Amino acid sequence: MGEQSAVSGEKEGVRSQNPEGNKFCRHKTPLEDIWRNMKDQEYPKYRFDRMEVAGSLGDLGTLLPIAIGMILLNKLHATNVFVLIGFFYIVAGHYFGVPVPVQPMKVIGAYAIAVGLTPTQIVASSLWMGIFVLGLGTTGLIQVIGKYTPKSTVRGVQLGVGVVLMIKGLKLMIVPDPNLAVQSIGPVSMSILLGAGGLVLTFLLLDNKKLPAALVLIFLGILLGLFIGKPLDAASFNWSIHFPKLIPYGWPSVEEFLWVLPILVLPQIPMTIGNAIISNTDIMHEYFGDRARRATYRSVANSQGLADIVSFFLGGIPMCHGAGGLAAHYRFGARTAGSNLIIGGIFVLLAVIFGENTVAILKLLPFSILGVLLVFAGLQLTLMIQDLKDRKDLFVALFMLGITLATNLGVAFIVGIIVAYGFKSDKLTI
Repeated sequence: MGEQSAVSGEKEGVRSQNPEGNKFCRHKTPLEDIWRNMKDQEYPKYRFDRMEVAGSLGDLGTLLPIAIGMILLNKLHATNVFVLIGFFYIVAGHYFGVPVPVQPMKVIGAYAIAVGLTPTQIVASSLWMGIFVLGLGTTGLIQVIGKYTPKSTVRGVQLGVGVVLMIKGLKLMIVPDPNLAVQSIGPVSMSILLGAGGLVLTFLLLDNKKLPAALVLIFLGILLGLFIGKPLDAASFNWSIHFPKLIPYGWPSVEEFLWVLPILVLPQIPMTIGNAIISNTDIMHEYFGDRARRATYRSVANSQGLADIVSFFLGGIPMCHGAGGLAAHYRFGARTAGSNLIIGGIFVLLAVIFGENTVAILKLLPFSILGVLLVFAGLQLTLMIQDLKDRKDLFVALFMLGITLATNLGVAFIVGIIVAYGFKSDKLTI
């Protein structure tokens, strides 16, 4: 059954575990069903404790570097960006009833930072992505794509994202942090020292419920930022209430709408389908079982589509529900939608109170600490391939990893589907 999806739970296109569902998912035994139901009943819809707080902070390593980069280099408004991120976290968590990640669209974000795109070009790409993804959801086309995406391809996406997150995290732990006033102790870089210390501390506290790893790590990181980071100039802060503005950068020109379509939108589409919709929905059901019954290919696509259309009008960044973000939240303790309300509320409050100075507050957190969060999130995600037993399935996942590292995840997703269906032939062996 190498081609089967790992998504459990049938509703609006998510593959089922019961005999009346489609043929793509193996049947659960009665004992497995009893265990899953008992596990689901352990958690309310919302829980507000130290584990949920720790889990809510788990994906900062992915979110903050790209969001801050687009604010500083592309001149997006911090108030608009962080209010929308926080609002998306809160609304998505309330609707789905389980932890839901919110991340920047990485192809668009990375390219925007690398070449210095204008704010109007960025929001134009957000509108295109919102229309496209919402179209996939409302027409039901995403259900067809998800239904015929082999399990090995889904696992290949998760493996690729996991390894990319680990590589990014290790780079953040090695490269000098420009926000630190103290760059080294003797011959050893401060980034390496903080990263190594963070890794050891996280290993020691990873399953500690009294002292959750992410909570301790973020707290110590901010404390270190206050002592060895560049000093905050609080006197220059604009102390007032800040709200996002409508169409803050002006309306994109027709030329900009046409330019971003082949440069930003088309490369982003396969990555969004593979990682943020299909893979993310898969993991939501793997982690939360029946509590994730609202998470379907269709609903997850619609959620992202609506968010990106709103982001266009309010000047935010293109956003998605990346699978790596969910792995990060889960790894560090998030089990209920309470984690979404916590992190969403933090971002909204920071943006409303501090406005454009929110970036200065967030830059207190050393990059090395964010790198540690990324490494463990990546490890959590790569472990998803452990249920691939067939050699052909493992080949597909590993082949997709190689393509991801050589090109990008979108190309790997398309190639992975082609190769997986090619292996359906008994004439092809590994």
